[in-house]
Amino acid sequence: MDRKTIITNPEHCNKAEAFEAFDDIPTNPNLSNTIGDMINRRYGRRDMLRGALGVTAATALFGTSALIAPKQAAAQTAANSRYNFDELTWGNDINHHIADGYNADVLLRWGDPITADAPEFDPQNQTVEAQLKQFGYNNDYVGYIALDENRGILCVNHEYTNEEVMFPGLGRQDRAGFEGMTKEIVDIEMAAHGGTVVEIQKGSDGKWSVNRNSWYNRRISPFDTEMTFSGPAAGHDRMKTNADPTGLAVIGTINNCAGGMTPWGTYLMAEENFHGYFWTDVVDADGDPDVSAQPEAVSMRRYGVPGRWYAWGQYYDRFNIDKEPNEPNRFGWIVEVDPRDPTATPIKHTALGRFRHEGAETTVSSDDRLVIYSGDDNRFDYQYKWVSRNVVNEETAVFGSSLLSDGTLYVARFNEDGTIDWLPLRHGEGPLTAENGFKDQGDVMIDTRLAADLLGATPMDRPEDAQPRGDGTAYIMLTNNTRRQADQVNAANPRAESAFGHIIEIKEEGGNHAATRGTWDILVKCGDPTVADVGAEWNPETSESGWFGSPDNCAIDADGRLWISTDQGSNWGRTGKSDGLYALETEGDLRGHSKLFFRCPVGGELCGPYFTDDAETLFLAVQHPGTDGTKDFEGFERDSTFEDPATRWPDFQDGMPPRPSVVVVTKQGGGKIAV
Repeated sequence: MDRKTIITNPEHCNKAEAFEAFDDIPTNPNLSNTIGDMINRRYGRRDMLRGALGVTAATALFGTSALIAPKQAAAQTAANSRYNFDELTWGNDINHHIADGYNADVLLRWGDPITADAPEFDPQNQTVEAQLKQFGYNNDYVGYIALDENRGILCVNHEYTNEEVMFPGLGRQDRAGFEGMTKEIVDIEMAAHGGTVVEIQKGSDGKWSVNRNSWYNRRISPFDTEMTFSGPAAGHDRMKTNADPTGLAVIGTINNCAGGMTPWGTYLMAEENFHGYFWTDVVDADGDPDVSAQPEAVSMRRYGVPGRWYAWGQYYDRFNIDKEPNEPNRFGWIVEVDPRDPTATPIKHTALGRFRHEGAETTVSSDDRLVIYSGDDNRFDYQYKWVSRNVVNEETAVFGSSLLSDGTLYVARFNEDGTIDWLPLRHGEGPLTAENGFKDQGDVMIDTRLAADLLGATPMDRPEDAQPRGDGTAYIMLTNNTRRQADQVNAANPRAESAFGHIIEIKEEGGNHAATRGTWDILVKCGDPTVADVGAEWNPETSESGWFGSPDNCAIDADGRLWISTDQGSNWGRTGKSDGLYALETEGDLRGHSKLFFRCPVGGELCGPYFTDDAETLFLAVQHPGTDGTKDFEGFERDSTFEDPATRWPDFQDGMPPRPSVVVVTKQGGGKIAV
């Protein structure tokens, strides 16, 4: 499907939905051995995916009890669950909802001032100067560093912007050819991207608030934040531009989705869909970018550059590949920020590879090395893992550590027998040679996707967040399976395939996260288990409210329990459920049992989640409220705009648009969450 058809499709309520649909077209040419194929061969699920019940697969995972129809949560389930709360009822409306016995208070909203000299938010009179001192847009990853018992530093990513609900009178810019965009609006958009570092404090009433006078408070943005590089691609010829002939300095970071916190308390920002920010004036007959004359054409096609999602390249040469063809190579990395030192220059660590990083979740292996799991969030792309050469100790556990530049990046191959091999991406080994286009390790890291293609990694169904647990277990969120394209619909296949994703559990060999082998299994297959065509698999005690689709972010709390947040995008209309947070059992008789704890307002995606060490506070990020799938919202059923939004959450004030916000969850009366 060409770009024009996707952009003009009336089913897409906003620019983000349209370009997510465009990204359904894979850039990976190596689709012969997908994770879906592995699952089908291992469990014999090919028939089940086409509507059969799949007895073999279900009993292999859960035993014969899996054939029992899902039901409303029973007393036995409540008694045995490791998660002690009364399940929230599913639904979708203009507000957020939390399980009984808990508070879910809005802590930070887009536009809230974070410094003492910042102006109050005025949506009718936005300026770049104000936005650089205010909380950014579309909060995604949330991390926290405790300063003492009642104070800490909150670190928040800001992934992207929705112009149609941000600016009065603007509307969908991708459909209008960006005619309404100005340099002033572009600058505000840039200032709303990046990240926020802010001190928060807990009062005597147990409520959290922002300390606007803190020295730590600052914004990180692609508008004006200077950064540098480390690792094998730092200073590489392919990293040099007219503005930076050294290849060592870059302005800012973009599309920061999930992330992570290092054991020494620094903040990792993952750069995900960076390709969408680049522009070209050279297009083909369908309006698609034409990179055939570019020296980086092979790499650009594999990474989907340029996406032309934004008009930034019309005002800034660095985002126009016709003028700066190397600039895209300077994005798609993991950025390290020192939250305790606002004067420290953030570092893009090129040894961790360049791809559409969903996250960067860290752990320390049983032999004391740093391990980072990160998925490449695109259909048919790969799961990665970084293992440091040196161990984590007092000397190495510092900002800018060699633990993030000296080690090995691995890509996963999921084998049919239930084993996993982690394949090293090292120059000179196997096919990663000059004969295949890799002159050095810098080339391998700049073109990580191309290197992984040659190694025979397993193309996955959109690997998103990955969460390691201390015992050598890791959980991989696969948010969507392959979707049938609209031009493939026929009489025997009357609609495009509905895909709800699944979760893979990895057990590293010897319980060591640094191991190069392990085993894998399916924890759950998502979607409605009462619809045979979906082929979902849950513990049979999972209630109607408990099953979910499109797992995205995840967290493991202090008790080792797994929590899942979802991102259905515009597809929530197929489930009728808003996105939310679910508690998912991973052990014992209730393995694969899920309970709903929190749900978003209409059109919102749930990000985060992040627990404090004492497990008494949970931070959640509600992203793009009032935007996704609003044509399916009963009683509204139209595109959401600044003047006419599907919800005005969280303020519910006339003239105030919906505002992405961080929510803080606490137990009424105090205590650990779900205990």
